[in-house]
Amino acid sequence: MVKAVVGANWGDEGKGKITDMLATESDIVIRFQGGANAGHTIINDYGRFALHTLPSGVFNQNTVNIIGNGMAFDVQKFIKEVEEVVAGGVPKPRLMISERAQIVMPYHVLFDVYEEERLGAKAFGSTKSGIAPFYADKHAKIGFQVCELYDDEYLKEKIHRVVEVKNLQLEHVYHKPLINEDELFETLVSYREAIKEYVADTNTFLHNAIKEGKNILLEGQLGTLKDTDSGIYPMVTSSSTLAGYGAVGASGIPPYAIKDIVAVTKAYSSAVGAGEFVSEILDEAEAQELRIHGGDKGEFGATTGRPRRVGWFDCVASRYGVQTQGATEVVLTALDCLSYLEELKVCVGYEIDGEVTRDFPVTPKLKKAKPVYVTMKGWHTDIRGIKNYADLPQETRDYIEFIEKELETPISMVSNGPKRDEIIKK
Repeated sequence: MVKAVVGANWGDEGKGKITDMLATESDIVIRFQGGANAGHTIINDYGRFALHTLPSGVFNQNTVNIIGNGMAFDVQKFIKEVEEVVAGGVPKPRLMISERAQIVMPYHVLFDVYEEERLGAKAFGSTKSGIAPFYADKHAKIGFQVCELYDDEYLKEKIHRVVEVKNLQLEHVYHKPLINEDELFETLVSYREAIKEYVADTNTFLHNAIKEGKNILLEGQLGTLKDTDSGIYPMVTSSSTLAGYGAVGASGIPPYAIKDIVAVTKAYSSAVGAGEFVSEILDEAEAQELRIHGGDKGEFGATTGRPRRVGWFDCVASRYGVQTQGATEVVLTALDCLSYLEELKVCVGYEIDGEVTRDFPVTPKLKKAKPVYVTMKGWHTDIRGIKNYADLPQETRDYIEFIEKELETPISMVSNGPKRDEIIKK
């Protein structure tokens, strides 16, 4: 069976915990898109970890963890994370890297930095991980696949061809130092030596795993609203964040094999970076209070450390996110973080040009949208440690069931703490 865990919102929904939990029941976990520009924070018996490149199944000895062909694969960060996980007492993970995965080149990171500098006040708020330049090159057919590292003659010829163009940009657009071809070749040689034990034909491996009835988990990065096509364009990421892309970014898995799509959404809203965010709390003192209570160590980005923008639960955006993912079930996370509140707001509609809509609009209309709220009574008591849904305060259950009705998709689990076992099956 193939199951996907994906985000319904702007990312930062708590997918890492859910993937870590579901990975204990999985034979294979695959990262199928995105790169090191977003992190999954995981707390389990080994401790606290922030993963950016590794699949979240690395804590399970029986699980094979795959870097899929759809990823923006940063070799240096991959090696560093493997070392950090092992240093944290985790047995060395079982890892495979698709031979068709493409590599984040050192100059991709530089171009990301240079472009944000050039844009100035109109910058996208990039994490400067090289993701946009990477995907641009991939689709311009000048990216480097892992398999290409193992042919010196071919690699040198391609480096020369690509660097010729890149240096023109560096010289005439960004006015920055040029790329040295010999140094780049040596860097790529070091990459191939560092990862050679993991490189494999994952396409055939996954095809056979499906025939054998293995449990496969697809791990998404970010969320629906950051999807290149369906998100708040242009303030989106540069890959598809949708479960349907799993059949592309984890080549070897046909679309019809994905039977269960778990959309993760937080019990309030949060976002990193620029872009439309209708239910954002604009009062800084109120926002900071939610930020401090939020998450395991507050609402600060796992990759950047930046304070996240926070807001009330947005039923309009979340319903759109859940439906666009094709979710079969929803997991509601970080519910315990709201326990300090005596009352909560929930965004149930957008007012645009004097009319209220429940449908999520395109970006130009989204820019004009104002939130329409309902206010609900808070439970104002600590709910951590509660294992049974019926034992939750009535106000908590009212909040969950109100959201479930708005999402028009069943909520199967509720997270009431950051640890793997702090979860309630509904």
